[in-house]
Amino acid sequence: MRLKTEHLDTLRALFPAPDLLVHPADTLAYSYDNSQLQSIPAAVVFPRNNEQISQLLQHCNQWRLPLSCRGRGTGTTGASIPTAGGIALSLERMDSILEIDPENRLARVQPGVTNQQLQQAVAEHGFFWPPDPTSAAVCTIGGNLACNAAGPRAVKYGTCRENTLGLSAITGSGTLIHTGVRTTKGVVGYDLTRLLIGSEGTLAVITEATLKLTPLPEARRTLQAVYPDVATAATAVSAIMAQPVTPSALEFMDGQALHMVRNYSDPGLADDAGALLMIELEESAAAIDAASKQIAATANIPGCLSVEIASSREQVQKLWRTRKALSPALRNIAPKKINEDVVVPVSRIPDLIHGLTGLAQKHAITIVNFGHAGNGNIHVNLLINPDDPQQLAQAEICLDEVFSLVLGLGGTLSGEHGIGLVKREFVRREIDDPTLALMHQLKNLFDPNGILNPGKTLP
Repeated sequence: MRLKTEHLDTLRALFPAPDLLVHPADTLAYSYDNSQLQSIPAAVVFPRNNEQISQLLQHCNQWRLPLSCRGRGTGTTGASIPTAGGIALSLERMDSILEIDPENRLARVQPGVTNQQLQQAVAEHGFFWPPDPTSAAVCTIGGNLACNAAGPRAVKYGTCRENTLGLSAITGSGTLIHTGVRTTKGVVGYDLTRLLIGSEGTLAVITEATLKLTPLPEARRTLQAVYPDVATAATAVSAIMAQPVTPSALEFMDGQALHMVRNYSDPGLADDAGALLMIELEESAAAIDAASKQIAATANIPGCLSVEIASSREQVQKLWRTRKALSPALRNIAPKKINEDVVVPVSRIPDLIHGLTGLAQKHAITIVNFGHAGNGNIHVNLLINPDDPQQLAQAEICLDEVFSLVLGLGGTLSGEHGIGLVKREFVRREIDDPTLALMHQLKNLFDPNGILNPGKTLP
């Protein structure tokens, strides 16, 4: 679908030539994200200020033309996939760190700043921003906020919602709004900051964020605990999370994941290893040794095969070798795997893994599970060949039953990847109709003509 001549003339007047793409060969690069979905926009624009975005949204309202925001396209659920024939708004050139205020532990940034750029800048002042997605080197702060991205550190420090003080954003009607505060306490008005975070660009375009910073830890310690089976490992997770020392990361790999790693490289684990926990602690220098011993003792429950504490950089690298070998192994075996990030209460992890094992057998699909055990956020990977229609159809049935299993265990459909297009039609299973109706009313208030990222998040 091509834009009308008058629409193109307006876009060219609003965006200089380097900031506007209309040729299909150029817009193709902005037609997909890290999901398996694709849709080619009629134009891609690169705003550099709020006024451009506000004017663009006003025009899109007049034209009834859909607009989708994106950062670097690292999302896995299709949330940044543009509507065919619509406009893709890339925020990658609004990439300034506007302020770092160590005294008040905050930073102000534009949405195109990458997670890694922010971390490097604030580290010079002795701080970090806790959200740490795997794609931190390239993903943007705007994208992190859009899907409430997290990562291993969320078990101790929380997600974007817990680490963002305020936002500037432009609603679907083109109105600039400001939410939140610069202080760590504030209860004036409704909490629109937390509402916009995780809304996947369906309510407003985030153009600035005031982020809460955390001091860099004085000391870090890595532990690896090996168990004969998932049930024993999950019991250890519950025990670890019930004691006073909270790990900064508590990562989990099941037996199938360990089996795949063995086929890819030598993880240095005993043959009877059926589950593994990677544990990281971040404490003061004075507390790190005692904390490590306490976590090691807690992890060493009956049935534990081994608990190892790394005391040097070389040992840390050795312990992480198994976890780091998993992603390459999965890419080699199933480059187009289905990856879902479900969450269940920590105590229900054994039930989840047991149920997933049954589904794998029932549907003859290999399922590999790993993830952030400390908060029950497990990445469920269905290793399939999507080019095989029969296997793909079976995988869709299996995935449907995976979500039913998760909800039956008191869990939720996504912990950090978001909903986008991939999970949209499953949302009704988790959220009741009256609550969804209220969410649709909120959508209409922020975006009365439904032009912002239509078809995403809400069924």
